[in-house]
Amino acid sequence: MSETMRIQNSVASALRVAAGEDLFGEHRGLGISFISFKVCPQDSNGLLILENTFHGKGGPARHLHHDQDEWFYVLEGEFIFEVGPNKFRLKPGDSLLGPRKIPHVWAHVGDTNGKILITFMPAGKMEAFFHEVTKANAMPPLDPQLWRAHGMELLGPPLPV
Repeated sequence: MSETMRIQNSVASALRVAAGEDLFGEHRGLGISFISFKVCPQDSNGLLILENTFHGKGGPARHLHHDQDEWFYVLEGEFIFEVGPNKFRLKPGDSLLGPRKIPHVWAHVGDTNGKILITFMPAGKMEAFFHEVTKANAMPPLDPQLWRAHGMELLGPPLPV
């Protein structure tokens, strides 16, 4: 393949999503926050990247992913995380990897709005999970079957904030 052809293929596959926008132009509420899809995979082996913007304190229930590593990068605000037995306080510019099969839970605890990027590698059934749970504009319900159907185990309540 020529260098010109390689550049054309690279440009043709570029994906731009504007600040504050969702890849599909939709609003996806989770009660205390909303998510925007930034990168969605063509299949379950691809990469899923979400931007999660908080206007209230809190976060999801304690859970684990059977097949996904989950990476967090704080853009704004302050968050607390528990990954296995380890506890962390993250501020803008901090990142954290939650490996697959390790229980984790996290919450926005700052007094201002919060924003984090969340990456799932591979995506698995996470895109479908977020399509489903954002229909109710509330944090994902504490329904073990729902979590299990999307490749996760629900292990406990959200962190108290």
